[in-house]
Amino acid sequence: MKNDSPLSRKDFLKQGALGLAGLGTAPLLGQLPAARPNPMENNNLQLLKNVRLETGFSFDGNEVAATETGLFCIAVEHGKIKAILPNDPQAKAFDAKGMLMLPAFKDMHIHLDKTFYGGPWKIIKRRAGGVKSMIALEQEILPEMLKTSTERAEKLIELLQSKGSSFARSHVNIEPTSKLDSLKNLQRALEHKKAGFDAELVAFPQHGLYYTDSVPFMKEAASMDIDFIGGLDPYSIDGSIEKPIDFTVQLALDHQKGIDIHLHESGQSGVDTIEYLIKKTMENPSLKGKTFLSHCFALAALPATTLAPLAEKLAEAQIGIISTIPMAGRIMPIPTLYKYGVKVATGNDSIIDPWSIYGTGSVLEKACLMAQLYGFGNEFMLSRSLALATGNILPLDDQGKQQWPKPADVANFVFVEASCSAETVARVPEIKHLIHRGNLVY
Repeated sequence: MKNDSPLSRKDFLKQGALGLAGLGTAPLLGQLPAARPNPMENNNLQLLKNVRLETGFSFDGNEVAATETGLFCIAVEHGKIKAILPNDPQAKAFDAKGMLMLPAFKDMHIHLDKTFYGGPWKIIKRRAGGVKSMIALEQEILPEMLKTSTERAEKLIELLQSKGSSFARSHVNIEPTSKLDSLKNLQRALEHKKAGFDAELVAFPQHGLYYTDSVPFMKEAASMDIDFIGGLDPYSIDGSIEKPIDFTVQLALDHQKGIDIHLHESGQSGVDTIEYLIKKTMENPSLKGKTFLSHCFALAALPATTLAPLAEKLAEAQIGIISTIPMAGRIMPIPTLYKYGVKVATGNDSIIDPWSIYGTGSVLEKACLMAQLYGFGNEFMLSRSLALATGNILPLDDQGKQQWPKPADVANFVFVEASCSAETVARVPEIKHLIHRGNLVY
């Protein structure tokens, strides 16, 4: 399992290159300052004490038996971790009270722009006829939803924060009904929440590129403050694999954006779409590491003899898979994807909107579900499963060497009442605090 961080929306999210040896064995990088700072100023944390960090694994033979931890002080400056210091229980500091500090979570597939969350309980009856019937339904209800979409997006962001996420990749409707209004409304919500939340935005032609004439709106959105060019089931919605993919790839290249395409098609057209996107990515190496397939249900139905070589191709093209880990008959082959080095992420997708009524806002629950689905029942595999919630950031590497936190890392973390990552995944404890760029936001 690779521990690469996902693409960041802003340059400040890029982590520094300063190193730190294993906390349990190597000398620490500093001593507490003689004049201790005010631990909080306008919710900006400067010093934290009694912080529990993972320091290594203990082994029974070759098997990880337990995760070792210790208590430390964390110094924060300008939104980044300045130093990891010996614990001083008497320090004038924010008291973590022995709680475990873990990387903040990242929801890598959600639709913040269209939700009923924050309003009364509401179920929209799904229409028979598949995605095209749902497109017709959206065309009817979106004008009314847009009237409150900024406020609803803010409420949904607050839900994600309460579940430990301070970052999301949000798909945003770009189509003739919403035009660019859905994008503009969400950008207002993100501006209001910028002190405690960051996002990547995907310009998403939810109603098809050509099925409805979304092309001019997509071109305009690509020149705005978005990060990815999206797409939707090119064959079943637009009647062609090549034409929509070619447009998406060229638009991404022209504007130096990434690509994130919804692919629900589970038959041969789904496999053919995967193969064609791999081909286009290999032809345009600048898209490697910046191209993703969301859902990608076609992978769930493939036999091992077909899946393995396709996973190898995805890894070579550095195309990531964003899986919502569905339970309705489709179990994604995440262990196989990990085996071949494919980057895998997850998100809550829809939370009470026209498409779904399910979702708690917790990507930690998704990590727990993954561990249950694939039988990750030991200390080591449970600890590795945390990567699904954190965007592939883990406190310990596979050998048990401490790799997070380090000086110069962005100060984005959560506190939970748990002894280690493995227990956190297995038990899904309540998030006690969320810190974003050094600010206490929950």
